Amino acid sequence: MDLAVIWFLLIAVLWTGYLALEGFDFGVGMLLPILGKGRDADDTEKRRRVMINTIGPVWDGNEVWILTAGGATFAAFPHWYATLFSGFYLPLLLILVALIVRNMGFDYRGKRASATWKARWDLAIIVGSFVPALLWGVALTNVVRGVPIDEHMEYTGNLFTLLNPVGLLGGLTFVALFLTHGAYFIALKTAGPIREDARAFATKSGLAAAGLAVILLLVLGITRGSIWSWLTTVVAAVALLASIASNLRGKEGFAFTGTFVTIAFAVATYFFMLYPNVMPSSTKDAWSLTIHNASSTDYTLKIMTIAAVVFTPIVLLYQGWTYWVFRKRISVEQIPAAQDPGHVPAAVR
Repeated sequence: MDLAVIWFLLIAVLWTGYLALEGFDFGVGMLLPILGKGRDADDTEKRRRVMINTIGPVWDGNEVWILTAGGATFAAFPHWYATLFSGFYLPLLLILVALIVRNMGFDYRGKRASATWKARWDLAIIVGSFVPALLWGVALTNVVRGVPIDEHMEYTGNLFTLLNPVGLLGGLTFVALFLTHGAYFIALKTAGPIREDARAFATKSGLAAAGLAVILLLVLGITRGSIWSWLTTVVAAVALLASIASNLRGKEGFAFTGTFVTIAFAVATYFFMLYPNVMPSSTKDAWSLTIHNASSTDYTLKIMTIAAVVFTPIVLLYQGWTYWVFRKRISVEQIPAAQDPGHVPAAVR
């Protein structure tokens, strides 16, 4: 196995890590108006704070995976990087803006006690979670399906080229999977009524995700499928159904593991459909970018491989340690009353 193939597999692993970890972050953000709705304003605020606190220690670490995937693509497959990031400039810009706005929501919603202030930042978190979930699905589905590329390795379409029925189906499938993944995570990390509400919602969204995923993978599999992609499709489908069954039995840990495996094998399916291409052309096969005509020199790949072998275990151990430290459940009862950070108590005036 040559180094270009190894780095194709490593980039697939990085995308798997990003979508499986950041996926539940997106799901939690999108679920704020659904699971964050309480009996009254005070209960609603506490439920939303519980939801945000479940991902508070980990969401920024989860984003490192996509930064690493982008950097690895730039170094290992510069032609792929150039075609992808220049051709998909607008959707990638929208994703970046949405992520920035979402992250600002996490940091700023608690800066004032004003209900209007918090509602606006909650909207930023909701939209900032939905837009990347949808557009990542649209973009990756189009990459697998094939996009118009000319003889200069340049993308010749536009944003509306990507918003085709199959691409939108991919986006909606990702949204449904992330909603289910996020609901399982909330059920796993919380106690009380919000846990039960998350389990009830996850069953409905899981069934919707299963239906959308079956249609999507069948459509893609007919034109791009291989024996390996069909095998990973079956594993993803079984894992998703197993997660729904586990959720119905109250086994949130197994349910969350099920959607994690589902997303991981769905990404594997995408990359098996791609291989040996990294960005197939929908206009002429000769203009497709492959792992060989889009890769860097062997020297560059060797240096990258050494760096990956040294630093990847360190990153994985650190992130695993973070999840272990913040493993306990939280509930509404543990959330203190909100205070205005600008307010100075009379005793210290």
